[in-house]
Amino acid sequence: MKKSLSVLLLCVTSSYFSQLQTPKASPVGKLEQKVGLTDIKIEYSRPGKNNRSVFGEVVPFNEIWRTGANENTKITISESLIFGSDTLKQGTYAIFTKPSLEAWEVYFYTESTNWGTPAKWDDTKVALKTKAFVSALPSAVETFTISLDNLENESATLSFNWDKTSAQLPFKLMTNQKVLANIQKVMAGPNAGDYYAAGNYYFQNKVDVKQGLVWVSKATDLQPEAYWMLRTKGLIQKELGDKKGAIDSFRKSTIAAEKAGDKQYVQMNGVSISEIEK
Repeated sequence: MKKSLSVLLLCVTSSYFSQLQTPKASPVGKLEQKVGLTDIKIEYSRPGKNNRSVFGEVVPFNEIWRTGANENTKITISESLIFGSDTLKQGTYAIFTKPSLEAWEVYFYTESTNWGTPAKWDDTKVALKTKAFVSALPSAVETFTISLDNLENESATLSFNWDKTSAQLPFKLMTNQKVLANIQKVMAGPNAGDYYAAGNYYFQNKVDVKQGLVWVSKATDLQPEAYWMLRTKGLIQKELGDKKGAIDSFRKSTIAAEKAGDKQYVQMNGVSISEIEK
């Protein structure tokens, strides 16, 4: 009985203390920043200097460092970043570094879910390796800090600051290229998909069926092989009482659907034509 009671008390005590929350020695930091049109998110743990000499002692020179503490330091980018002549593609990466007096080697590692430095380093998982150049800070930074500085539409700097050391890693973006492509697309006017989406919405929701026909007709002119657009055009014509036009659209849809191997549309168009001819 005494043994059972002791086990019960141990379980209750363990359960109680497992719910106790205490602050981490290296609190988690999150940075979210839009640079140009690119969203960048960085998640990392922030150790403190605590009267220690950091680089060369707490963080040894010429050894891979997790670039923070605890879980991996991770960066997530919505668009590609360009470091010199190398491009880091959209995605999530762990950031590892190898500090030295004059420069840091920076590694963007595709496996981002392990805890700290990988037990077995795999060069095939290094998406990009580059160098950050080091400068001395006028005063010590107590808590390890990663920041995005010198923000421009086409560039920024990824900075690592701790103690009296700052490692700076500039990068560029393809903002202008993306904006110019968007401008050309918009200034060229709506495409077939835009016309079809607008026309089909006007038809399905009975906003203005005649205007819907105008837009769907423009879509089929731009994309005559789109049998689903031709069928919608036929359905609109049928509703507006244009039987001849509807049959013509259904037949064109059938021909295009047969070429695409879509038997369902062939069958639906056949049913629609039969309904009109009756």
